[in-house]
Amino acid sequence: MIALSVILPVYNDAQALAAFLPVLCEWLGQRPGRQEIVVVNDGSRDAVDAACRAQQARLPAHVALRFIAFSRNFGKEAALSAGLAAAQGDWVAMMDADGQHPVPVLAQMLQLGESGADMVAAIQAERPHEGGLMRLLKRGFYRFMQDNARYEIRPSAGDFRLMRRKVVNALLALPERQRFMKGLYAWVGFNTVYLPFAAPPRAQGRSKFNYASLMELALVGITSFSQKPLRWISRTGLLVSLASMLYGLFIVADTLLFGRDVPGWATVVAGIMFSAGVQLICLGVMGEYVGRIYEEVKQRPIYVIDYEWQSGGPDNAPGRAPDAPPPEPLP
Repeated sequence: MIALSVILPVYNDAQALAAFLPVLCEWLGQRPGRQEIVVVNDGSRDAVDAACRAQQARLPAHVALRFIAFSRNFGKEAALSAGLAAAQGDWVAMMDADGQHPVPVLAQMLQLGESGADMVAAIQAERPHEGGLMRLLKRGFYRFMQDNARYEIRPSAGDFRLMRRKVVNALLALPERQRFMKGLYAWVGFNTVYLPFAAPPRAQGRSKFNYASLMELALVGITSFSQKPLRWISRTGLLVSLASMLYGLFIVADTLLFGRDVPGWATVVAGIMFSAGVQLICLGVMGEYVGRIYEEVKQRPIYVIDYEWQSGGPDNAPGRAPDAPPPEPLP
């Protein structure tokens, strides 16, 4: 039985991975019991495979290294899902390979887990690399998402987490294809402890997330975990209808009582344009939800595995045994 599995999703971070793997392997080598590292290559175009193979000869005796390569880039949420499906440890940790998730913090997370926590989520207390606009948008996003009193999507609690096996099994049982992992962590519940930490600067490379990718992820999160936009559509339609009815009654009363001509075209055109704009916005919001439904009903797998290999550990020779099947994509 494997005591701890560490999942590392990687996308074009070969240099950072080559620097981080020896540090992680050295720490795992000092822990008792079998340990496992699961590297998920999310369609990288650099030498991620070579960086992992170079580490094989330096693996501690009781540490296994498993490498899973996607057929293309499917996104970090898919890479995390593949890592969770492949991990076999009693405890499963997820870390970034860029060095910003320190190994000593993982050691603290394990201590909290041994004290009774089912899931330990690291919270990055400060993000000096983020601009003011990014911080403002993130703050507004998480405030918008808190519309459910039964669970909380905690701001700044990312994918740097440690989970018991029962938490992993609960996450794997969730069938959706459009996965917003931060929301899924909160939805499954369990006893969660939050651990603040200070992330060091990236030693290699730069972040692959930009405004466009973060906006897409935010839309997935909103359409997966919030019904606020749909409620706002209903309220907006009610307010516009009420305002139109009141204005129509005013025009009728003004004409019948005072016999005034209703000056017309500017008001009519402005009203039509306003109503058309509101309708298009409402259709766009509903279209986002319909689009998510469309993606779900197609039942495509979350990811496609190109190849994989495994080495290290007391029961594994270099390379995968012929009878060892690859991890199945989530249903």
